[in-house]
Amino acid sequence: MLQFTEINQSNGPIYSTLTLALEQRVKSRLKVQLDNGETAGLFLDRGLVLQNGDRLTARSGETVEIIAAKESVSSLYISDPILMAKACYHLGNRHVPLQISPGLIRYQHDHVLDDMVAGLGIKVVAEQATFEPEPGAYGGHGHSHGHSHSHGEGHDH
Repeated sequence: MLQFTEINQSNGPIYSTLTLALEQRVKSRLKVQLDNGETAGLFLDRGLVLQNGDRLTARSGETVEIIAAKESVSSLYISDPILMAKACYHLGNRHVPLQISPGLIRYQHDHVLDDMVAGLGIKVVAEQATFEPEPGAYGGHGHSHGHSHSHGEGHDH
């Protein structure tokens, strides 16, 4: 079984691709099936979040490219920057991982959050799409995950 142990920046030949949902891309130890059907294992440093296009190298030298799988998400297509800021504020206040780009906010589908956002006057589109949330202020270069801080009084969940 191939054992992938590190992220690399190689532009060399790709042995196979590996399609993973976010839930899988945050795990450092995981048995996977490459897109070519071969079984492999991930043995990565803790705290890494694999992103679409990342390349992993196996102990035996093979390279695979990560593909972010499509999953159930709620997408908000917003042209008004104030409305976009409000949506980010309210979702972020609930510690929801968000993918944010110009005119788009995306989070893992949740009907309660959808109702909250709709209450702000924003149309929610439930769809199948890739989900690559922001790594957060403590996230380094997009490959780290998680942070800790104390929750003081008045911090709304």
